Amino acid sequence: MKTVYLVDDDIAVRDSLGLLLLSHGYTVHAFEGGEDFLMAIDASSEGVVLLDVRMPGLSGPAVFGQMYELGSELIVLFLSGHGDIPMAVQAIQQGAFDFLEKPCSEKKLLERVNDALEVAIGRHSVRGNQQLLEKRLASITPREREVMDWILQGKLNKQIADEMQIAIRTVEVHRANVFAKMGVRSALDLAQLLKGS
Repeated sequence: MKTVYLVDDDIAVRDSLGLLLLSHGYTVHAFEGGEDFLMAIDASSEGVVLLDVRMPGLSGPAVFGQMYELGSELIVLFLSGHGDIPMAVQAIQQGAFDFLEKPCSEKKLLERVNDALEVAIGRHSVRGNQQLLEKRLASITPREREVMDWILQGKLNKQIADEMQIAIRTVEVHRANVFAKMGVRSALDLAQLLKGS
């Protein structure tokens, strides 16, 4: 997932940055305005956005605000030839990854894009793990869930059987089903999996 969205009204900037990124193995989608960019993405879009601050129509900060409303997980790097300190501080406070002034050295730009992509990949991995965990939890029956709750409290099979007034063998079957469905081999693995969610 080495995708970069380049949003800048200056064709010379789009061409030079686009070619630079392409030459370093990135997939580049270039847009001359925020409106076109917003129509091309949705909440599931992944990667990094190089977003110009001042553009006709929607400004960079306005585009950033609409991305937030969309629930976009894209990582934003603002680019500005007119940047000032208050604007940069505000952009970072609102969740932008960085604020780079044009012209920016190729080395610095590539470093920041790469750093931002690492964050994007981490977010994608966490989201994927969360979805997998939710799917596994949904496969557990109410009775297995009850046994799982006792397991997480550190109860032994005999104690669980006494608490639930069922046979130890039934508890063993439920425990085995919980471990299989959750993809774990021990109560400790189960607790760590759920703690990380």
